[in-house]
Amino acid sequence: MVTVPLSVGLGTSIGTLPHVDPDHAVRFVLARQPRLPAVPSLPNRSLLERRVPQAAWGVDGVSVMPDGSLSLDHRRLTPGSPVTDPQFGGEPFASLRAFVAALAGREGPAKFQLTGPVTLGVALHAAGVEPTAAFRLAASVVTDRARNLIAYIHDHAPGVQPVVFVDEPSLQAVADPDFPLGTEAAVDLVSGVLATLEPHAVTGLRCGGRADWHLVLEAGPQILAVPASEDLVSQAGALDRFLDRGGWVAWAAVTTEGPIGSGVDRLWRHLSGLWCQLVRTGVDPVRLRTQALITPIGGLGRHLVAQAAATLDLVDQLAKRLYDQATGLRLSVGA
Repeated sequence: MVTVPLSVGLGTSIGTLPHVDPDHAVRFVLARQPRLPAVPSLPNRSLLERRVPQAAWGVDGVSVMPDGSLSLDHRRLTPGSPVTDPQFGGEPFASLRAFVAALAGREGPAKFQLTGPVTLGVALHAAGVEPTAAFRLAASVVTDRARNLIAYIHDHAPGVQPVVFVDEPSLQAVADPDFPLGTEAAVDLVSGVLATLEPHAVTGLRCGGRADWHLVLEAGPQILAVPASEDLVSQAGALDRFLDRGGWVAWAAVTTEGPIGSGVDRLWRHLSGLWCQLVRTGVDPVRLRTQALITPIGGLGRHLVAQAAATLDLVDQLAKRLYDQATGLRLSVGA
């Protein structure tokens, strides 16, 4: 596994924000999380900035409706055909364009996300494409989009180190008996996209919620986004092996549902308690803290701007505590 070139104790976000103006959203992100800002997506500005419409945009034979739904011309669906908007000029990518433009003179990492091939394949199948064709098409589309994204960042913000998360919520259901794709095939699709990105970017994988993390890790991400949940303890062995290979974990540790509170103490106790449980199963305590990021649990598109700001403040405070503890651990072991 390639070494992840990130600093200890970084906080970042999932991407979705409540803003309706891309420039305002970009300034918000850069002010709140300047060390690892995340490209915003603004579904309140346009439904086309949601996950599936962005992924399906520019696919020959697929029309993305203003409400984000898909309309298909089956005669024109051809796996392997390049997407028709390689420069991200369409409506779904207004916030991406504003974000990259603001990074033009930046040196350092920035976080991006792509809808993964399994999730896009599920959406195409739901819209009426036969399963085999849906996932073949999704794989070629997302791989092409990944190449285009790297080229776009390189052309417009050459000093930026891309950190690209593949967003795959559908992987949570891949073991269900009625899922339209086998588990091995699903992992192969995601692995192919990550392999396309890896020579040019730090790669992450986010599934959200509960997942079979043993299975997810087979796809080969460099960063795994996981909820800070005790459910992870039962899969601690897979996590320890991932950390031992140099992988990092993005801990989704700040709630985005219900009251968030005004202090970070409760969140820190919960995260520290989870780490203590993992250590008792054999997970390396230093790697747990030195190969870690902090994120909210989900996006912030349904919040008020002030609530989004408060959430990211908690992410920042939690990341600061992580930095302090990780630095102390490194010193204590002579690293």
